[in-house]
Amino acid sequence: MLARDWYYNQRRKIGLDSAVASIYDRHDDSDLRARALLTMLGVKPGWRIADIGCGNGVLVCEAALMGAEVDAIDISPAMLALAQISARDRKVAIRTQSAGLLSFAYQPESYDLIVSEFALHHLPDFWKAVAMSRIFAALKPGANFYLRDIVFVRTPDGAERDVEEWAEFSITNHDFNRDSVVTHMRDEYSTFGWVVERMLCDAGFVLTSVDYHAPLHGTYLLRKPKHGEQG
Repeated sequence: MLARDWYYNQRRKIGLDSAVASIYDRHDDSDLRARALLTMLGVKPGWRIADIGCGNGVLVCEAALMGAEVDAIDISPAMLALAQISARDRKVAIRTQSAGLLSFAYQPESYDLIVSEFALHHLPDFWKAVAMSRIFAALKPGANFYLRDIVFVRTPDGAERDVEEWAEFSITNHDFNRDSVVTHMRDEYSTFGWVVERMLCDAGFVLTSVDYHAPLHGTYLLRKPKHGEQG
């Protein structure tokens, strides 16, 4: 993509070094959870899969072990380094790409599955829609997009209650501290779940399922319609 002076700069908010990135590698069952997700998504040998915002690379490594061709995509060099270590430890081949939702390189209609977890909220709403359109273009007709992100389910009249609840949930379940929650609320771009749903549908996706299963967390399974199919 040609550089333009008005295009959103994802790299200005990388903010991750190796010490910070290491918090994403604390869960001993992460490989089991990744494999369960990939099994649920019907991954088959020979599929081409991208994980955008791949973090430490557990999911892409599990996909590679299942016989998929995988692209590990992340804006953070520290995260890509962790992904490469994971691949080496598991003796699998992955491709890495230093890019984000707005800049990852792709051939149109080339992916059987794209996954993105907790990356979309780094973008303002206009650029979220741009990212969704790029993902839609990259997927094969009939292929799926699996999205997890931090979203608001309720209206702002419950903001104080919701944020404190989310902080406690994150501390208890994900080893994050309260400062990380504060930073997210102040400096990042989560939006309402219904806005995310509308954006996804306007991009052309069919919403297969949605689950608002934890404080301020949303999970979406989307499908790109086949040619000639009504969305």
